Amino acid sequence: MRPSYIKSFIGHFMTITKHKKLVCEGCFKAGLYYQGIVHDLSKYSPSEFLVGVRYYQGTRSPNNAEREDHGYSAAWLHHKGRNKHHYEYWIDYNTRGKDPGEDVMIPVEMPYRYFAEMVIDRIAASKVYKGKDYTDASPLEYFYSGIEMVPMHPNTRRDLRKYLKFLAKYGEEKTYRLIRHEMFKRYGLHF
Repeated sequence: MRPSYIKSFIGHFMTITKHKKLVCEGCFKAGLYYQGIVHDLSKYSPSEFLVGVRYYQGTRSPNNAEREDHGYSAAWLHHKGRNKHHYEYWIDYNTRGKDPGEDVMIPVEMPYRYFAEMVIDRIAASKVYKGKDYTDASPLEYFYSGIEMVPMHPNTRRDLRKYLKFLAKYGEEKTYRLIRHEMFKRYGLHF
């Protein structure tokens, strides 16, 4: 194996493992134990991991580099189709058109437990990629840098903005407590 390949292999493994660990810790604080354990396991599958190694840079998602190279990211398509904490997972056909040909893709509102994991995922991703420059405002800044315009259900977008503003103002621990409180209120779960 080439030394650069080994370095990319180790770097990518360390990056996704650090991210998974941060999400797991956040999910545990929020009461999402199972989701914390199984979060992003598909990143270790050959379809995602090998692409991650090939396009590893350490400062951003390798999926973006694959997308620049091919016009799409096969690893991302694999990932988002298996992980319910991505809003892209929740895009489906609306079959209620008057004519059969009127089916269109529409965003569906995310169930709260996956929405909560998405918030935690954004915190962890910002920490991994921003490093020492991370602040509790980083996920909100990323949201405003363009993600605000993506095809996301209006309620999911509204709630994501609300939670990221809350995070920026009150910090991580209070945000996890808010998520825990909402989980109890919505699902009657006891932690």
